[in-house]
Amino acid sequence: MLKFETIEYILTKKYKIMAFELPKLNYAFDALEPHIDAKTMEIHHDKHHAGYTSKLNDAIEGTENEGKTIENILENLDMSNKAVRNNGGGFYNHRLFWEVMSPDGGGKPEGELAKAIDAAFGSFESFKEEFSKAGATQFGSGWAWLCVHKGGKVEVCSTPNQDNPLMPKVGCGGRPILGMDVWEHAYYLKYQNKRPDYINAFFNVINWKEVSARYAQEKEK
Repeated sequence: MLKFETIEYILTKKYKIMAFELPKLNYAFDALEPHIDAKTMEIHHDKHHAGYTSKLNDAIEGTENEGKTIENILENLDMSNKAVRNNGGGFYNHRLFWEVMSPDGGGKPEGELAKAIDAAFGSFESFKEEFSKAGATQFGSGWAWLCVHKGGKVEVCSTPNQDNPLMPKVGCGGRPILGMDVWEHAYYLKYQNKRPDYINAFFNVINWKEVSARYAQEKEK
């Protein structure tokens, strides 16, 4: 039987239930080597992503956003709310980032996604060039995206900081199915200021099965 003090402890919420939790990786920190090094993965996940997660929870506690999905929060975001914008974006972006990479990644997409890429860009190589350019030319920190619109059309775009295509009026439409982090913390330990080298390496770890699954799901929304 619960003691009165325990019940009171629960009812007064002296402990904090985290609305969002740092997702676990589906692979070890060193699993993406030599393309992305273990130390970068460890710091990126355990420090940076953990920080966004904690600060997002702080930012939404006691507000109308508490209890909502991250997608709902971002799609209806007040862009002047910098705490939710930065940390909500950071939480969502990194969660997608980990999932679209794999130790067994690389190669090319197949099936419907491959057809959509060919229709939009002419070939996979042309898509690769466009996506790489989006990441390489994003000034300062940001992300490169492959997005899908309702019906299946895909496009490439980029956003600054932790913005993403789900947010209102970012100039980048559709729903993200592939995201590449081009903040320096994603690559600097191994590649220093050679962002294009990191971008080339990123293609060796893309989990095209996951991206294709997201394409099939998101094109219906």
